[in-house]
Amino acid sequence: MLAAMKRMLSVGALNLAMLAGQSSFGQATQPGADSKPATTNAPGQSYPQVDSERHATFRVTAPNAQNVRVSLGGGTPLTKDENGVWTGTTRPLDPGFHYYQLVIDGVSVADPNSESFFGSSHMWSGIEIPEKGVDFYDAKDVPHGEVRVHPYFSKITGAWRRAFVYTPPDYDKNAGARYPVLYLQHGAGEDERAWSIQGRMNFILDNLIAEGKAKPMIVVMDNGGGSALFAGGARRGAGPATQAATGGQRGASATQPAAAAPGRGPRGPFGGIAGQQFEQILLTEIIPMTESSFRTLTDRDHRAIAGLSMGAGQAVQIGTKNLDKFAYIAGFSGGGTRDVQNGYNGAMRDAKDFNSKAKVFYLSMGTKENIENFRNVNAALDAAGIKHVAYEAPGTAHEFQTWRKSLHGFAQLIFQ
Repeated sequence: MLAAMKRMLSVGALNLAMLAGQSSFGQATQPGADSKPATTNAPGQSYPQVDSERHATFRVTAPNAQNVRVSLGGGTPLTKDENGVWTGTTRPLDPGFHYYQLVIDGVSVADPNSESFFGSSHMWSGIEIPEKGVDFYDAKDVPHGEVRVHPYFSKITGAWRRAFVYTPPDYDKNAGARYPVLYLQHGAGEDERAWSIQGRMNFILDNLIAEGKAKPMIVVMDNGGGSALFAGGARRGAGPATQAATGGQRGASATQPAAAAPGRGPRGPFGGIAGQQFEQILLTEIIPMTESSFRTLTDRDHRAIAGLSMGAGQAVQIGTKNLDKFAYIAGFSGGGTRDVQNGYNGAMRDAKDFNSKAKVFYLSMGTKENIENFRNVNAALDAAGIKHVAYEAPGTAHEFQTWRKSLHGFAQLIFQ
């Protein structure tokens, strides 16, 4: 899933095309006078810069290079000056977070001016493009929770794992309180870091809790597999970002992998540890570990599961299969199917029963994704009498701006 950058759109389809030597590059333009350093820059770096019209300007010193471009905006060429400094400006980019690379004489490299982020199974440069009037994921002057790194040993995998766990702002001050839990999954090619770093989920929750729009909750982010999907340059078919965006059930196999020897990490349908039975890890190790290590409410009415792209397929499959454990289920850019009777583990064959158990069933998609199929999925759910929430993120694709908005909406509905 990766991730977002225009998530598989810019990194997957575009960058793959560039690495293959295709030459359909965008046209450079001029930056606005109000360009400012991107918030994702490495400390002390003035470039890349972003202006109010969402143009991004890049600068890199490479005096011996013959050709430099950046994998954004259709492949933006940079121009060299007499000092060997290359500069170029993209067309307006979609708002949100985007992965990117510099391509110097045909070699893709990280931008030394940018922070690095794990997505598409590699460490990439990344840039944040602000969206006018949208600040729900920004750090504000409100009480803040913490994202804690919690290591644990998995007997199933025979290896050490780690969960990233968000605790709400009053967790340490209110020692007698117990909290509901959201299990939140990343996409293929990402890992447990993605939601808190690229997705800014902690600021989303901090702001909602401060506004009284969401209940204080614990959020557990673990590795669902698929982190090595694109390792070694291999891209298996269209990739799960494309697959999950169809709204079908192709991501379901991630929750039903072949058996694996402990600790060996064979490649499953989504690569990496996807073949090591994430559903079993979640139900028998992650949830018990969370409930023994943190002050949680442990009944189904206080447990939710959600995910993006590949993680959407996992969340919907695991959630509908285990309605005795989860009362809230969400799939962001994936997880839905028009085959209501046979999909969803058969949980929706009796609409009345499903509706009584699933307090919130939430599906979302960016309008630049396969939105028509998404609408057909929701029409099928409506026809079957399944109560659900369908959210369309305006003007965004398979990327974190879609998923940030999806989490923002879902978090306001759960545990109420």
